[in-house]
Amino acid sequence: MAAEYADQIRGAHACSTKAHSKMGSDSRTVYGGPRGNTRSGRSMKYTRYCRSFLSTPALAEGRYSSGHQAGADMCVVDLEDSVPPWDKEQARHQAEKFFAAPTASATRCGVRINAVTEPDGLRDLLAIQEYVVKPAVVVIPKVESARDVEIVAKVLGPVCPDLELFAVVETPRGLENVASIAAGSPRLRALIFGAADYSFEVGARLSWDYLVHARGCVVNAARAAEIEVVDAPVFDINDIGGLREESARAQALGFSGKIAIHPRQIPVINEVFSPDAGTLEKAQRIVDAGLSTNRRIAVVDGVMMGLPFFEASRRLVEDFGNANESAVPTTFEER
Repeated sequence: MAAEYADQIRGAHACSTKAHSKMGSDSRTVYGGPRGNTRSGRSMKYTRYCRSFLSTPALAEGRYSSGHQAGADMCVVDLEDSVPPWDKEQARHQAEKFFAAPTASATRCGVRINAVTEPDGLRDLLAIQEYVVKPAVVVIPKVESARDVEIVAKVLGPVCPDLELFAVVETPRGLENVASIAAGSPRLRALIFGAADYSFEVGARLSWDYLVHARGCVVNAARAAEIEVVDAPVFDINDIGGLREESARAQALGFSGKIAIHPRQIPVINEVFSPDAGTLEKAQRIVDAGLSTNRRIAVVDGVMMGLPFFEASRRLVEDFGNANESAVPTTFEER
């Protein structure tokens, strides 16, 4: 499906950015080789870190357990859009139960706070400081500068030493500053594109074609900073075909994963953002070729490949399994 959108993708990635950063080892992305080098045309960039990202309203305590066990790579309790202003205080205190629940160990748990430029966002940070079980991830909405990310890192970093941050880019100003945002903090692990808020702010239609340029700019900034990037949700929970199509477009454009607003969306998202059997089979053959030549240049399917290909394919097979279940070395060391 990626070839179908090649012209759009080339135009979107023309967006210029300047960014640099480091990414934690647990948010590693794995590659099966260069893009465009598979028969299917699918991207070869995959990660189990944030393929699917399920949001659960903080006030819906009865859904905490099912959210934890829905199969998403990340499950986030939401203090922002799903909570009316008069219930914010109740929501931030109730959300603590999300992290203490017995089922929380089934996934990586986070919280979406309110914007740090608003009083409720600052109150969220102070409440999280007092949580007995701290969130692994904090999602920061309406980020418009690197300073927004820095504030959260400064406030929560001392009490959450392993804190990871996700920044939502969903305003015109945020998109203008997306490169500096992406490179703004070593704790930042991913950008999220907020399609609904962005389309409202600029007066665009909430559809793929009208937002492809904005999406491309967010992807480019994230990849330049060597962090992950997550696409906005499909809001029609009954349109599974539409979800699959939009997920395929997002994956082809370079996104790492996609937000889900209902558990039924997760299997499709996980499938689209995972390598298929053919990709894994090729990765295993590249690994085998690397072993057979003792890390020297090898030819696989007519393409010359060296150490970067071997290591990338090894990581892909390690993270997602391999087609023939053969043993995979932990590294390509000199024999």
